[in-house]
Amino acid sequence: MAEPAHDQAGDTRPARQILSDSDISRVIDRIAHQILEKTRGAAETVLLGIPTRGVPLASRLAERIAAFEGATIPHGALDVTLYRDDLRIRGARALGPTDVPADGVDGRRVILVDDVLYSGRTVRAALNALYDLGRPSQVQLAVLVDRGHRQLPIRADYVGKNIPTAASENVSVHLKEHDGTDEVLLSGGAA
Repeated sequence: MAEPAHDQAGDTRPARQILSDSDISRVIDRIAHQILEKTRGAAETVLLGIPTRGVPLASRLAERIAAFEGATIPHGALDVTLYRDDLRIRGARALGPTDVPADGVDGRRVILVDDVLYSGRTVRAALNALYDLGRPSQVQLAVLVDRGHRQLPIRADYVGKNIPTAASENVSVHLKEHDGTDEVLLSGGAA
């Protein structure tokens, strides 16, 4: 059973697992197939993960697309730290790596990859960071979890799982690359 998680209000009820290791694998496979179908083979496509957990998700998607299609798809990381609108509220944080494939993003379809879509503010920051790097022909968004509560008019093109949540709930994505396990947990909310 999951360990108790603490939400912002101090609730210590056990977190509920909403995606297991095998669920996450299936979701990544499904998103990879959807990308291939929508992009007709993913030619001229670049996957850019938004740190922290979007980066390994982009890498896994690239691996699955390569396995299904037999061709490699460039992928990397896009740090959005300096483009966030909450720097004054949350304080300074360490800059992460931006690792864009050598061919860049000009004229290419860029799929931004993140773990959770919530307010849309991280994606807005990613768009600003991306356009400082070049001019893609198209930008799409892939997320493992869409939990709603948008504050900006942003939507994902590829969604692993829609999880309607209360604003007081917390969605935690754990990935092997950072956390030693693959799972998505939901915690907090009304008693």
